[in-house]
Amino acid sequence: MLGVALLGCGRIAVRHAELLSKGEIEGAKLICVCDIDQTRARKFGEKYKVPYFVDLESMMQECGEKIEIVSILTPSGLHAKNTLEVAPYKKHIVVEKPMALTLEDADRMIESCDRNGVRLFVVKQNRYNLPVQKLREALESGRFGKLVMGSVRVRWCRDNAYYKQDSWRGTWAMDGGVFTNQASHHIDLLEWMMGDVESVFAKSRTALSDIETEDTGVAVLKFKNGALGVIEATTATRPKDLEGSISILGEFGSVEIGGFAVNEIKTWNFQNTLESDKEVVEKYSTNPPNVYGFGHKEYYLHVIDSILHNKKALVDGLEGRKSLELIVAMYESIETGKEVFLRFQPKRCKLGHL
Repeated sequence: MLGVALLGCGRIAVRHAELLSKGEIEGAKLICVCDIDQTRARKFGEKYKVPYFVDLESMMQECGEKIEIVSILTPSGLHAKNTLEVAPYKKHIVVEKPMALTLEDADRMIESCDRNGVRLFVVKQNRYNLPVQKLREALESGRFGKLVMGSVRVRWCRDNAYYKQDSWRGTWAMDGGVFTNQASHHIDLLEWMMGDVESVFAKSRTALSDIETEDTGVAVLKFKNGALGVIEATTATRPKDLEGSISILGEFGSVEIGGFAVNEIKTWNFQNTLESDKEVVEKYSTNPPNVYGFGHKEYYLHVIDSILHNKKALVDGLEGRKSLELIVAMYESIETGKEVFLRFQPKRCKLGHL
């Protein structure tokens, strides 16, 4: 049984704690929680009946021998700092998306974990949504043929009350905008399905929210395989969440997965049909109760299996860095007004800077 500690007791930590404290993750259990806000830490500790702490050192001194994994669930701008603090304790690390806000920080995280002999896992739970898994299977089996275009749409509602929950939300230094936060998973899925990106051109605006960063943006991508891509993201949908979706179009087929969190198969059309196609549409079309979807459970099971059996992680530090590089390139394009070719050196991107 692998012991898991949660570093950060904010909004997303509830999802992690619910799974780990109720026996839903075979091979893992919640050991303790930590947050610099003592009230928040205490509420979490009392709710899930585990010790709580307000600093990493105290947590490691008291519970270190029981901890194999630390899940870093702090604000995005602290992910790198926290990873560099945890890695020397020789604990495996699960870090929420985005793994960092700058490529330099991402590289430092990867290097530190390698140097300390620990695994680094980046949370991309939507890869484990069953419809997404079926899409990936169809892609790998060649059912699409030549890829033509891929697109993702994030049309969610995040009003000013959401952003005012914490002072770091919607800031360049600690959070980023809709591209970095809400659309991060969908951007990852698009790259995972379509392949490496050659270039990107992006535009954004702050339409309805009182924040530093963008709440609405679009990007046009060219992939190295010649296909095109579109990213559409906004938190200015009103009055409630509309969709989080992905569409993949190819020479021999088209698939769209929608719902709140890429969980409902809307379209599953292929030139050469299989007997299993009808079952896919009927079986994999369940919308989750919230935008987090169903993937966190399968994600944690994958992490445990990877550690116990020394298997390659689906999203390790290097894989998590890919979508961050694309997001940084999108912001660079927004600031320069130019198409940005990947494998670049950011010069005007504001993300991760005061």
